[in-house]
Amino acid sequence: MTTTDLPLLGAALTLDMLALHRDWMRAAPRDLELQSFLLQHVLNGDLEAPLARARSLLDGLEGRIGLHGPYVGFAIDTGDPDIAVIVQNRFLRCLEVCEALGADQMVIHSPVTSWDHGNHLADPLEALLQIEKTRFVLDPVLKRAADCGVTLVMENIEDIDPAARCRIVDALKSPKLAVSLDTGHAQYAHVANGAPPVDLYVQAAGKRLQHVHLQDSDGFADRHWHPGDGPLNWRAIFAALHKLPVMPRLILEVSDQRHVPRGAELLAAMGLAR
Repeated sequence: MTTTDLPLLGAALTLDMLALHRDWMRAAPRDLELQSFLLQHVLNGDLEAPLARARSLLDGLEGRIGLHGPYVGFAIDTGDPDIAVIVQNRFLRCLEVCEALGADQMVIHSPVTSWDHGNHLADPLEALLQIEKTRFVLDPVLKRAADCGVTLVMENIEDIDPAARCRIVDALKSPKLAVSLDTGHAQYAHVANGAPPVDLYVQAAGKRLQHVHLQDSDGFADRHWHPGDGPLNWRAIFAALHKLPVMPRLILEVSDQRHVPRGAELLAAMGLAR
């Protein structure tokens, strides 16, 4: 495999950090995941100024654009119809931002908790109920996503079973709903809760996988370290990724966004990405 055959890494950045790394992002057509439109005070406020700044910073970038959707304070399987309306409105507002910026992907959080794992095994009806509550919340959102050409990708958060959110995605039967993987979240589930290792999350998702957050972690907490700063087996993870029919977007999502190229340099030095 030549260097140009290696997958190209993108990054999850706020607008401030995009301004800092704009030259690095422009040097190759790196995919971008904007993370400045996920909090409620932003989505509920006047979007004119942040959208104008985003358009200015995006000018000249050639990679694909995605957004991290809202998640603070709610779960997408809420059983309260009043709260469901709030959740729907948050997502619909974020889809407006996607449309305004030409983004075609939005990250949402899986509703599956570590509490659910055993309870769904003990009572499969609980798993079916979770699917139907998620369907109720996401149905109008997915219809709007289809109208504006955006795919929602469901990221593992507390998922112990790598296939749990895949079953939700399959049950909702929407071409605009796919699977996301966060490597650090999977590592936490592996170390703290006995989940399979991270590469098996890739395998479980299979062709559904369209987006990956790359971050390292010791499994004690959600570290969001640069790749190489923790114990993750990146060779096994990338070997699993290469078995997929299509390489998903590979997005570096680290707490230290100021130095985000460092993880890219490590994976490049290992001959895994560029």
